[in-house]
Amino acid sequence: MDPEKNYARMRVFYATDRAAAADFSAAAQSDKYTGGRGTMAYGQAFVSIPRGHVPGELEAPSIFRLEFREDPGKHVVLLDTVPQPKEQFLQGLQARIRGSKGKNAFVFVHGYNVAFADAARRTAQLAYDLSFDGAPVFFSWPSQASLSGYTVDESNIEWATPHIKRFLVDVADNSGADNLFLVAHSMGNRGLTRALATLMLERPDLKGRFREIILAAPDIDAEVFRDDLVPALVQAGQRVTLYASGQDLALKASKEVHGYPRAGDAGEGGQGIVVVRGVDTIDASGVDDSILAHSYFVESIPVIRDIAEMLRHRLPATQRDALKPVRGKDGSYWQIAPPK
Repeated sequence: MDPEKNYARMRVFYATDRAAAADFSAAAQSDKYTGGRGTMAYGQAFVSIPRGHVPGELEAPSIFRLEFREDPGKHVVLLDTVPQPKEQFLQGLQARIRGSKGKNAFVFVHGYNVAFADAARRTAQLAYDLSFDGAPVFFSWPSQASLSGYTVDESNIEWATPHIKRFLVDVADNSGADNLFLVAHSMGNRGLTRALATLMLERPDLKGRFREIILAAPDIDAEVFRDDLVPALVQAGQRVTLYASGQDLALKASKEVHGYPRAGDAGEGGQGIVVVRGVDTIDASGVDDSILAHSYFVESIPVIRDIAEMLRHRLPATQRDALKPVRGKDGSYWQIAPPK
């Protein structure tokens, strides 16, 4: 952190298939890319992390604190968006990965109701809170960034899946990363998992290429996930981890909409938790006291620490401090201890 500033300036890399704003150069940072469908674009984004940042928080202005404008010294703010040609983007990505101790990178695919700026902010917060040594990368698909845009988001994540697949190939083939981690949240899991399933058919040479595949609160039909997607995921990743919660109101609402349980919904008392061979399932019920309890993977300190032990220390579930084994009706899974 620059001692002359009261915030850290985090650099994150991005790829997006969102439409660019009509007047890109004049648009505000949050408006550079819209919720419309566009062509693939690449670049770097710069995000402030305030000196007083609290792990798990995505600090933003609050009317309760009489804050009406973003302040990099107090808030996580998208400061700048720098679009780049694909070749230049890959060169910058390679340089950042080479500069890390283990040649590391992670790719984050966000979920429903997320604007481009918020995807950048989350990626920077996640990298900062994990003390991640490597290149933080996010793929931003055209979410409508509104609660009422759920069905449009469903269409757009399906439309974006081939683009996610091609981007994963680019990163796997051209980044120079020895340790490539994948993280998806909520509806973003649909794009990531289906992209990987297709890749295992088209590029069997990429089997085991991804060090960790982390699926947080996946908004995917549980039966489809178990039967159709898991076989490909365990081929693609050296380890696959599923985080689920019985208190996730967003996924309970999704179940009502679709008529079937979601892979990230553990159900009451863990009765609906998805346990399948080759996947480390972690019950994160009780770790999030927010209204929806849906973003615990970046908001709960115990979950952030658990992910950090995976990414930084390569520890399996059997050796991670916060986890205790549970024997369920479909087999064994893990339970993460809620904060004290």
